[in-house]
Amino acid sequence: MEHKVEKIHLLGLGLIGGSIALAIKQEFPDSTIVGYDINQSQAEIAKTLTVIDEIALHQFAGIESADVIILATPVEQTLSIIQSLSKLSLKESVIITDVGSTKQKIIEYATKAFGRAVQFIGGHPMAGSHKSGVIAAKAHLFENAFYILTPTDHTSQKSLMLLKNVLKGTKAHFVEMTPGEHDGVTGVISHFPHIVAASLVHQAGRFEGSHPVIKRLAAGGFRDITRIASSSPAMWRDILLHNREKLIALFDDWQNEMNHVKELVHGLDGDALFAYFQEAKDFRDGLPEREKGAIPSFYDLYVDVPDYPGVISEITGYLAMEEISITNIRIIETREEIYGVLRLSFQTDVDRERAQKCIEKYTDYKTFFS
Repeated sequence: MEHKVEKIHLLGLGLIGGSIALAIKQEFPDSTIVGYDINQSQAEIAKTLTVIDEIALHQFAGIESADVIILATPVEQTLSIIQSLSKLSLKESVIITDVGSTKQKIIEYATKAFGRAVQFIGGHPMAGSHKSGVIAAKAHLFENAFYILTPTDHTSQKSLMLLKNVLKGTKAHFVEMTPGEHDGVTGVISHFPHIVAASLVHQAGRFEGSHPVIKRLAAGGFRDITRIASSSPAMWRDILLHNREKLIALFDDWQNEMNHVKELVHGLDGDALFAYFQEAKDFRDGLPEREKGAIPSFYDLYVDVPDYPGVISEITGYLAMEEISITNIRIIETREEIYGVLRLSFQTDVDRERAQKCIEKYTDYKTFFS
């Protein structure tokens, strides 16, 4: 392996850690990846699926000889691991990186713990999936995604280039920024949207007490736009606490934004409201469609289907013939003698496009993206 990076120690064998390991092995099959997960069954699955080469007997077993250490753990656990690593006799040239969704607190903690003795380079691969666990890991998970790296003044160019080389099998787009800049950007496009989604769900939950029908009516579009509220509560608790300062500022900004809209509604200012929604539409319509961002994309295909027995098995049968995998399937609405809408969810945009062509090939049902 280039630059003599022969041994990689991976802590955390979930979707992200497993996918990074597969990407590395795809590019550097002769490297040795030693993995550990607090869940022993995850480690065993990772070994069985050849995601890793060896299972570490304990968290830091043999880590002193590692060339690269990857921390694919929750942000709070990452801090604890950094503290423990700072007390070990690590290889002088070792590079340590993480995959956390927040960076400033982790980098400050690592700088204090390691000083200049270790090259710690913060990382955040901005891609994911709605599946979890190492069994869902894929070598191409990060392909064409943005992989944020947050080098500091202590980071050598040699170490930065070496880390990029180790991770080049991800086929991600590497972007360098300061830890503070990272947390500000992800706060706007990832962290705060999760707060908004959760707050919308809470609001609906309060209304359900006096309007029991709300849960049934929320099964369509409302359920779709608040999907991210189903994310891990523990993970988002830690992310919000880590990115506290940036998010507090965003709370103030959001409140000002809502007060502005409230004033427009209160003043019956139709022209200003139209302009407000038009500007939002223009900005949203100008966002890249095929690039991976901070929030995992939903690759949904909608199919107008008649309501008759067996229509779902008919569609899924055609997809099975073409070996196209579905991650989720749901009928949004179906009533007697009218067309319903079948929503099919896929892991990638490529799978969705293949599914659309497949259905059009075998049926005359109308298909469309949302």
